[in-house]
Amino acid sequence: MPQSHAQVWLHIVFSTKERRPFLRNDDFRTEMFRMLSHHVKTSKCTSASVGGYFDHVHLLVGLHRTITIAKLVEQVKTETSKWAKGHEKGSSIFAWQSGYGAFSVSHSLRGVVDDYIRNQFEHHAKMSFQDEYRRLCEKHNLDIDERYVWD
Repeated sequence: MPQSHAQVWLHIVFSTKERRPFLRNDDFRTEMFRMLSHHVKTSKCTSASVGGYFDHVHLLVGLHRTITIAKLVEQVKTETSKWAKGHEKGSSIFAWQSGYGAFSVSHSLRGVVDDYIRNQFEHHAKMSFQDEYRRLCEKHNLDIDERYVWD
């Protein structure tokens, strides 16, 4: 076949370093979501939705066939971290945690994941980030080592 095609959807999750509530300010958080989406797009990927809470973010991403998950996450975290450190409502000590979670999403379930991402405030009225992340990992049959996952 002379041409390559791919359609891979991912639900990517990562938190701020030490789960500090850097995203507590509504305006800053909204701008951060826009910046995350922008940097997903500059990596040639599709940004379907971005959401989160005070200490973490969720992204629904259509992965471009020429970029790895690790490279995408690295670029997005690096660029948004730089932006946050220089933003008037950001912080000079802003940082993302070193790790991330990336979970496959069926094309037919993109809408369900999109709704989940957009309703993070409602969701976190009932569940902590740690419990949410454990549940995502269990749902995807992924074992985590609690000693290392919460840096």
